[in-house]
Amino acid sequence: MKVSSRLTSSARSRQAPTFDVEMSAIAGGEYPVAGIDEAGRGPWAGPVVAAAVILDPQSLPAGIDDSKALTSDARNELFDAIMASARGIGVGIASVELVDSMNILRATFWAMSEAVGKLPLRPRMVLVDGNRLPKLPCAAQAIVGGDATSLSIAAASIIAKVTRDRIMIDLARSHPGYGFERHKGYGTPEHKAALAELGVCALHRRSFQPVKNALGTRCGG
Repeated sequence: MKVSSRLTSSARSRQAPTFDVEMSAIAGGEYPVAGIDEAGRGPWAGPVVAAAVILDPQSLPAGIDDSKALTSDARNELFDAIMASARGIGVGIASVELVDSMNILRATFWAMSEAVGKLPLRPRMVLVDGNRLPKLPCAAQAIVGGDATSLSIAAASIIAKVTRDRIMIDLARSHPGYGFERHKGYGTPEHKAALAELGVCALHRRSFQPVKNALGTRCGG
């Protein structure tokens, strides 16, 4: 399969992420290097999932890219390749209850810290997608647009996205009618219509305004 066929149409004209930042850190004695990214900050329902990935410099799967730039099939293939080749992978999951009690930013940072804590190796440097850093037990660098520039962050974005998508598909079975298996909790027209018809269910983030607006309707369970 050609690499271009694994990318969304909007991603084919840009440069793919590289391992340059990681190699610079490794050259300075900062190995292991982990990349961190999250999936699920924007949805109206479901958890926030963060992943931390330590890639093996000698075994980098081909085709790693920002998860948003990849097709669903490519993400799933690369998920398996990363799981099989990485030196370490950690995943942190912040529940809906945590999102509502802490707010979405703090819950995301909590999930990121959890992901690093679950790595089998303690990293000496962590690269984080974004412009702010969670509390971490090691040196860290925030990189805006990191999932499109750093291979380790891109790998983490794939692990986080696929993990969360699978969680939402599984949860859809116990919360039928909302279409979680399709929109994964994001604010699509289908989701908005389901909220209006079925009301708020246990997976919805009650701190998010569209859910607050729907709280007057009957509960879907």
